[in-house]
Amino acid sequence: MLQLSDSPPSMKPSVSVEESYELCRQLTAKYATTFYLGTLLMNQSKRQAIWAIYAWCRRTDELVDGPGADITTPETLDQWEKRLESIFTGQPEDNFDVALVDTLQRFPMDIQPFRDMIAGQRMDLYRKRYRTFEELYSYCYRVAGTVGLMSTSVMGVDRGSNTSPWNRKINPYIPTDEAVALGIASQMTNILRDVGEDARRGRIYLPLDDLAQFNYTEQDLLQGVVDERWRNLMRFQIARTRKFYRQAEKGISYLSPDARLPVWAALMHYSRILKSIERNDYDVFSQRAYVPQWQKLRSLPIAWLRSQVL
Repeated sequence: MLQLSDSPPSMKPSVSVEESYELCRQLTAKYATTFYLGTLLMNQSKRQAIWAIYAWCRRTDELVDGPGADITTPETLDQWEKRLESIFTGQPEDNFDVALVDTLQRFPMDIQPFRDMIAGQRMDLYRKRYRTFEELYSYCYRVAGTVGLMSTSVMGVDRGSNTSPWNRKINPYIPTDEAVALGIASQMTNILRDVGEDARRGRIYLPLDDLAQFNYTEQDLLQGVVDERWRNLMRFQIARTRKFYRQAEKGISYLSPDARLPVWAALMHYSRILKSIERNDYDVFSQRAYVPQWQKLRSLPIAWLRSQVL
C-alpha cells in the first residue's frame, strides 16, 4: 500500500534529489514494467523526470484504488491537492516529492493537468458506472490523458524544422491532442484488460449504452459471460481504442527526436495488449492479457525504424 506520506507528518524529506529519483525509479519499475522499459530509452534527465511524474500519478491513483482506498474521503483528496500546491511552490512534503520539485524546476509545467487527475480520482469515489462514452472519455482524460500533457512538457518538441530565417517566428506544433489520445488509448486498454477485476469490485467502466447496443447486460458482465454478444462488444471497444492509438501515432514525429523512440516503443508495447485480448478470445474474466518480455524486446527495432522515418 502507498501511504499519503512516506514519513510522519512532523518530519521533513530526508533524502537527496538523486535518492528521491531512485525511489521514483523503483516505483515505476515495480508497477509499470512496460512503461518503465520505454523510459530506459530516454536520456537520463528526461527519464528521471518521467519517473517523478509517474510516481506522483501512481500515488494519486492508489488513494482511491489501493489497499487503503476504503478510508479515502473527499477530504483526503483535498489534502492531497494542497500538497500538490506545495510541490508547485517548491516545498516537498515527503521523500517522493523531492524529485517532482526538481523536475518542475527543470521542466516547467502547468498545474492544471495534475489538478484534473485528482478530479478523476474524485470520480472513482462515487461513480461505479458510466452511461455514455462521452462520460467515460471525461474520466479517461482526467486519469490518463493528463499524463500525456505532463509528459509532453518533458519530452519536448522538434524545433529543427523551424531553423530557416522565414520560419524562426513560427512556433513549433505541440502535439497536445495526440498526447491526450495516447493517454485515452492506454486507459481504455487498461479498462478492457481489467474488466473482470473491476467487476469483482462492483465496477463497470464500459459504457452502459454500449452494453445495451449489443444486448449484453450488467448481470452478464458481473457473471463473466463470454458469448458472441460479448465478443462483438469487445471488438467494438478494441476498434475504438485503436483509433486513439492511430491518432496518437500522428503526433510522435513532432516530438523532440530523442523522445520518439521511447514513445513509439511504449505505444507499440501497450497496444499489443489488445492483440492479447483477441488471442484469448476476448475472455478477460479468467485470463489476464499481457505482452511477454521477448515480444517487447523484439519490437524495439521496429519502434526505432518508425522513430526515424515516420
